[in-house]
Amino acid sequence: MSSPIDLQATFIPNDGEFYRVKLALEIAIDEVVNEPGCIRYELTEATEEKLVLTEQWASEEDLAKHSNGIAVQDLNESLSALLAEPVKLERL
Repeated sequence: MSSPIDLQATFIPNDGEFYRVKLALEIAIDEVVNEPGCIRYELTEATEEKLVLTEQWASEEDLAKHSNGIAVQDLNESLSALLAEPVKLERL
C-alpha cells in the first residue's frame, strides 16, 4: 500500500478579490471531498493576502484523477481572472 500524498496549494488573490476566491474554493471543496481517494481537502489559512488549501490523497492514481477532473477544471476557470499569480502547489 502506498503512502498518502500530502499537498498544499497557495492562492494569492488580486486586490479586492479575496471573497470571490474563497467562495470558488468553498464550492470546489464541497465537490472534491466526495471524490474517491480524497482524505483531506480543506482551507487551512485564509487571509486577504493568501488562501492555503491542504490536500491529502490516498494514492497517486486518485490524485491524478482529481487533477484531471471537472472540479479542478471548474475551479481553474473560476479563478482565472481573480488571482495575482499562478497557484503554488507543493508536495509536503
